[in-house]
Amino acid sequence: MPDPKTILILGGGIGGVATARALRKRVPRAHRIVLVDRDRGHVFAPSLLWLMVGQRTADAIQRPLARLARKGIDVRLGEVQRIDPEQRRVTVGGDVLSADYLVISLGAELDPASIPGLADSGHNFYTLRGAQTLWGALQRFRAGRIVVMTAAPAYKCPAAPYEGAMLIDAWCRKQGLRDAVQIDVYAAEAAPMGVAGPEVSGAVKQLLAMKGISYHPEHQVTTVDAEKKRLTFSNGAQVDFDLLAYVPPHRPPSVIRESGLVDQSGWMSVDRHTLLTRWPNVYAIGDVVSIPLALGKPLPKAGVFAHREGVVVARSIAHAITGQGTLTRFDGNGECFIEIGNGRAGFGGGDFYAEPKPAVTLRTPSWRWHFAKVWFEKSWLYTQL
Repeated sequence: MPDPKTILILGGGIGGVATARALRKRVPRAHRIVLVDRDRGHVFAPSLLWLMVGQRTADAIQRPLARLARKGIDVRLGEVQRIDPEQRRVTVGGDVLSADYLVISLGAELDPASIPGLADSGHNFYTLRGAQTLWGALQRFRAGRIVVMTAAPAYKCPAAPYEGAMLIDAWCRKQGLRDAVQIDVYAAEAAPMGVAGPEVSGAVKQLLAMKGISYHPEHQVTTVDAEKKRLTFSNGAQVDFDLLAYVPPHRPPSVIRESGLVDQSGWMSVDRHTLLTRWPNVYAIGDVVSIPLALGKPLPKAGVFAHREGVVVARSIAHAITGQGTLTRFDGNGECFIEIGNGRAGFGGGDFYAEPKPAVTLRTPSWRWHFAKVWFEKSWLYTQL
C-alpha cells in the first residue's frame, strides 16, 4: 500500500462532484478525498431553465454536498481565499490545506455589475435566486415585451438563453398570453451556439422564428436604465423592455485572478487532453479553463465537458497513486439537450476537437430528447449525491 495521499478538489459543481465520485471508486479509502465549496447545496444548473418557468422548485434541483460524506468524501465548507499551486496549498476560511494532488473546478464568476444598471433591471436566470425571481415576475406578467439577453459573447451553457426564450414562449402560450407578448432575443454573439457551426446556428434560428421570437445578433449591451426599462447597445441601438431575463458577463473567480493562475486568455490554461496545468499534480477543469480550438474559438463552457474532464482527471490521479486502471484522454466530445417547450427538446453534440472545425449535429426536437434530459436530471441528483 503506497503512502496515504490527499486529493483536494476545489468546487462542488458538476465537475468537482464528478471528479470526487470517480476518484472514490478508484482509490482505497486510506487515501483522502476532500471537496471544498462555499455553499452547502449543490444546484443542478441545467434545471434552472425549468425553475424559471415553474416546472421545478428550488428544493427539487439541489442536494446537500454533505451527502458525499456517505460515499467516503470529506466536504469542507468555506471560501477559497488563496491558492499556491507550486506547493499545492489552499487557504480556506483562514486554514491552510495541503494536497498531494489538486483539482481546481471553481467555475466562472457571474459579473452583472460590470454592465451599469444590469443587476437592478432584470433577472439573472443563471443563478438559483434569479431563476426564482424570473418565475415570480412571469406569473405577474400579462402583456408587453420580454427581452432575453446575453450580455457578453462568451458564456457557459451556450444553448441556455435560446432555450430560455422558447420556454418562456411556451409558458405564455399555455396561459393564453402570447398574442399580447413580444419576445426578443438580443445577443452579443454573432450567431446562436456559433462554435457548433453554421448548420446548428441556422437550426436554432429557425426554431426561434417558428415560435415568433425575434432574434437580434451582435448587440453588445453597454448600459441598462432600470427606471426607464431601456437597453443601450454599443451599436447605438436602444430597446425598451417590460421584463428582462439576462445572462451576465463571466470572469474567472477572484481567487484565481489574485493567485496569478490566469494566462493571456484571462482564464486558466491546461493540456487539452490531460487537463494538467503547468504545475505538477495540479489540474483544472470546467468553466475556469479556456481550451482553444482549431477554428480560433475556445471550447464551450458546459457541464458535460466539466463532467468528462473530471473523470479523465480522476483516472489519471488514481493511476498515479495505485498503478492500476487505464489512462484516458479528454477527446473534446460533448453534447447537450435543447429544450424548446411543450415537453420537447432537441439534442446536439459531436467532436469539438475535430479539425478544421467541430463536427457537431443537432437532432430534430422530440418528446424523446426531453424525457432523456429528465432522466439525466433524476439520475444525477439521486445517484451522484
